[in-house]
Amino acid sequence: MLLILGLRKGFDMARNVKVVLIDDVDGGDADQTINFGLDGVNYEIDLSNANAQKMRDELAVWVGHGRRVTGRRGAAARKQGPSDAAKIREWAKSTGRQVPLRGRIPNAIRAEYEEATK
Repeated sequence: MLLILGLRKGFDMARNVKVVLIDDVDGGDADQTINFGLDGVNYEIDLSNANAQKMRDELAVWVGHGRRVTGRRGAAARKQGPSDAAKIREWAKSTGRQVPLRGRIPNAIRAEYEEATK
């Protein structure tokens, strides 16, 4: 990684930054970062090659019986566009509710509108 520091005229200098990984298990030099997940929580750990192999060997029985999960995504929430805002304002006025002519519509009014128009 190369960083350029000092932006004053005639004083530009380069700095070479070295990142050193420390094995999170034994405190020695780490060779790699391993990402893993458990119970919906993702983790990463820096390990030497020997400790990384040990981790993989110990997890092999569990991985062998598990199912690989692909990148599934939940259904995206429906976003209300400007036309929805106009409909909500019109509905609010017709039902005697006060709503600003411009800007954000209060969440309570939106919730009432959604309930009334299901």
